[in-house]
Amino acid sequence: MAGRRARTGRGWDASPPRAGDATPRPRRGRRASGDEPDPGAPESDGASDGDAGHGPGPAVSGDRGGFGRAPVFPRGGSGSGRAPTGPVGEAKTVDEAEVAREICLRQLAVRPRTRAELATALARRGISEETASQVLDRYDEVGIIDDAAFARAWVTSRHTGRGLARRALANELRQRGVDGDTASAALGELDDTTEAETARALVERKLRTARGEPDAVFRRLVGMLARKGYPAGVAIRAVKDALAAQSAEAAEFAEQIDPDALADPDPDG
Repeated sequence: MAGRRARTGRGWDASPPRAGDATPRPRRGRRASGDEPDPGAPESDGASDGDAGHGPGPAVSGDRGGFGRAPVFPRGGSGSGRAPTGPVGEAKTVDEAEVAREICLRQLAVRPRTRAELATALARRGISEETASQVLDRYDEVGIIDDAAFARAWVTSRHTGRGLARRALANELRQRGVDGDTASAALGELDDTTEAETARALVERKLRTARGEPDAVFRRLVGMLARKGYPAGVAIRAVKDALAAQSAEAAEFAEQIDPDALADPDPDG
């Protein structure tokens, strides 16, 4: 037509059509970069856009512009519970042995542990027996786990700090999975003389604040030593000697005590 101007490759020219010319129908789809929108063109609803990758994004919460509800993506990306890494769709498989090592190191950071304690912690977290055995065997090889060293340190620490006797210490080591031979070797470093001296020191410390008749004090102190694992003969003798040195009244009462007659047979003896 004479009154029409040719279209360029970048959309319609700026000059509007002359009167009488038919209104040109705008192209649908993606516009070239830099084009201005045609004021007469209808808004795209996103569903019919020729290039879906450049259409409107998903509606956000509260948007009621006809796009429907916004898509909900599962946590973790893949929905499998594994953290996605790298390109979309890839997921990192968790190494059970690595998880087992991390559990052990966290346990050991709190205090030394026996092999049995670590095995229990791994089982509680769902680690397979085969993987747990492999990890613990390796820790045995490099010295991270050493039940003998654990037992020796436990005996020294608990006897010095809490005044526990061999009987109580043997029970604690058994509860932590230390085998009988390893426990016996560690307890052998605590002899009868050291145990008796510790019992006497405990009694003397308690006597500084003890109140009541000598017989009542005597029963309380013997009971205290029994709870710490001391045999009856050792406990009674320690309390008798401490009372004899406290006062004349206590010494008179102590003279009437026969430790050998009151002592129960030692089940470990």
